[in-house]
Amino acid sequence: MQILDGTKVSAHIKEQLRQEAAALKASGGKTPHLAAILVGNNPASEAYVNNKVKTCAELGFESTMLRFDSNITQEALLDEVNRLNEDPNVDGILVQLPLPAHIPEQAVINAIDPDKDVDGFHPISQGKMILGQPTFLPATPYGILLMLEYYGIDLTGKHCVVVGRSNIVGTPMSVLLSRNSKPGNATVTICHSKTKDLRSFTLQADVIVAAIGRARFITADMVKEGAIVIDVGINRIEDATRKSGSRLVGDVDFDNVAPKCSYITPVPKGVGLMTICGLMKNTMTAAKRRAGL
Repeated sequence: MQILDGTKVSAHIKEQLRQEAAALKASGGKTPHLAAILVGNNPASEAYVNNKVKTCAELGFESTMLRFDSNITQEALLDEVNRLNEDPNVDGILVQLPLPAHIPEQAVINAIDPDKDVDGFHPISQGKMILGQPTFLPATPYGILLMLEYYGIDLTGKHCVVVGRSNIVGTPMSVLLSRNSKPGNATVTICHSKTKDLRSFTLQADVIVAAIGRARFITADMVKEGAIVIDVGINRIEDATRKSGSRLVGDVDFDNVAPKCSYITPVPKGVGLMTICGLMKNTMTAAKRRAGL
């Protein structure tokens, strides 16, 4: 069993991006600039955005963090998105989800300029992805592809079961794994909360991508020997042995599943770090496109 180490892979990719940003700046080019919008004071969202801003600083990118109260109106938030769309200094825009209940998330996503959609959530970005055209890939699936590529894992002809069908992870992951590329060329099955006898599908899987948002949902009896397991879940559970009283676990029962696997991602220090890498690579791409490179 080999751990797919997000710390190791992300450090490698960030060093490449750091050198790329320095070279771009040295040649008189533009420093990549990411703008992040945070609405409300959700602790998890604050941590995610702060991590993205911190990573920008590490890479030599510019970043702007815009914070708004949870009672901001939809109209006012859309005005802020449009202002960033028109700002020539901003290359990439992300709006941290979830948003307050009174603001439809899709309306905000749709308002982002597709040329600045570094989260890869805009319908134009997702449509191009399905057609295999150059576009921004959703950050988490993109990060998973980068990890598979780093470890040289060939998925050609393998059966991949994706557990979860969100537009952020599950659905785009299924598209990317099945397309004619590397990594890719897999046969993909999507399962979800309404799938009957889920275990019968996961036991057939050479690769399981767990993205259902339930702590330790994938158990050892659902995984065949030698499977590759990609755990996208980030769930906080109570743990009286920790000073904080809680700890993070994935959608996979890691301790019991790992011994059966050929490769497995941990939680934390797995896919979450790769998501940041996907976002930063998209931001670099956006900056280069805007510079005509």
